[in-house]
Amino acid sequence: MIFRKSDSSQPSQPSEPTPPVRPGSKGRPTRSRKEAEAARRRPLVVDDRKEARRRDRERANQQRIESQQALMTGDEKKMPAQHRGPQRRLVRDLVDSRRNVGELFFPVALVIMLVALVLPLVRPDLTAVMSTAMLVVLWGGIALCVVDGFLIRRLLRRRLEAEFSDVERGLVGYGIMRAIQIRRFRLPRPQVKHGEVPLR
Repeated sequence: MIFRKSDSSQPSQPSEPTPPVRPGSKGRPTRSRKEAEAARRRPLVVDDRKEARRRDRERANQQRIESQQALMTGDEKKMPAQHRGPQRRLVRDLVDSRRNVGELFFPVALVIMLVALVLPLVRPDLTAVMSTAMLVVLWGGIALCVVDGFLIRRLLRRRLEAEFSDVERGLVGYGIMRAIQIRRFRLPRPQVKHGEVPLR
């Protein structure tokens, strides 16, 4: 068989010319819908979210610890908002500087209630007499607390109006609620002693 040699000297077919890039065009073919949807999918950054939640919890715990310490030490800058301000500090100091009926009466009332529970088991014959006595003591103590509450109210109003031109609402109730608490359990902790004159 005779093979004909290919003529390498023949010119090759010219390639198709590249279309010119129009001004303002992307310079690339438009993506298909499948490619666009794949590009929009982003993996959920689970680790970052968990880390952010962990940091938020740590920050909240730290703020809570600082608030508790501030209530114990009297550092007003880090106290909860309901205890901040010069007016509330003055109310606390006024209440803490006096001996209030409520702080004495409620421990006594607790003892009376315990006696009322135990006495019928120990001395049933004295139950009626003790019940009457306990009722007298309880109602007498409540009446004294009410009278003392009016005295505290008048004291707080007079001192606040003398010290401040614009008095916040709710301060009298704030002071009365503090007055009926046992002194050692009050928060923020008392910063003045009994009989000490509170300063602004």
